Amino acid sequence: MAEARVDSRTAVDSKSSWAVKGAGVPSFEAEFRVRGSDVAPDLTLRFDSVARILQDVATDDLAASSFGSTDPYWIVRRTIIDVLEPITWPGTVSLERWCSGLSTRWANMRVRIVEIPEVNAFNPAPRRAGVIETESFWINVNVSGFPARISDEGFRHLSAGAPETRLRWKSMNPGAPAAHLGTGAIQEREHVIRATDFDPFGHVNNSAYWAVVEDELSDHLDIRTGPHRAVIEYLKPVTPNSRIMVRRIRVGDRLSLWLLVNGTVVTTVVVTKC
Repeated sequence: MAEARVDSRTAVDSKSSWAVKGAGVPSFEAEFRVRGSDVAPDLTLRFDSVARILQDVATDDLAASSFGSTDPYWIVRRTIIDVLEPITWPGTVSLERWCSGLSTRWANMRVRIVEIPEVNAFNPAPRRAGVIETESFWINVNVSGFPARISDEGFRHLSAGAPETRLRWKSMNPGAPAAHLGTGAIQEREHVIRATDFDPFGHVNNSAYWAVVEDELSDHLDIRTGPHRAVIEYLKPVTPNSRIMVRRIRVGDRLSLWLLVNGTVVTTVVVTKC
């Protein structure tokens, strides 16, 4: 996907700016049940739950593909989540996943999540169908975790119908909090890592970082009252016994977070009300 298009999108105009999948573009479809353990007290799907769903559908897509054995290892560098209409419990979500751009070592993967809402004793009123648009920048890696060239079959499959085949990385988030220090508004706290946060690579799982976002948004509930966008960028892996410090600043309708280990920024997050 062209970088200018990525950088210029906002959640408020996503209904028109998110490109519709072209005819003939291969995609993977799946369904998931929204469970009570996936939602916040207001019964809306949490960001960490969205991230787990994206991870699970990526795993299922790879397993069903023609290149799962040649390109088995992928790590996510960035995820964009646009909440156009909140997904709530109970309900069933349908997902469609396809490649929107790639290069020889990485790919942008779109996932559109649409809910068929249901009712129960906790949520008995009829409501609108939830819609979440996402895009993740995935890097193909070898067994040691280093970037690797996508196989010929993988490239053939992913590039079919993709509008961009020379995708380049460009950060969307501010890389360091230093530029904001003069405002005096930055706050800092420690985030405690749990044993359950780690993945098979021995790193904090990408969905576990979203617990930090949910913690911070509990003090900024107004951001979630309408369409909103969250962009997370994973800059460095976090290993066991690391101490994560969280710095955050709220400016207008934007909440910016930086996760640091030993003074080095490892993850950045920006959540914007649009």
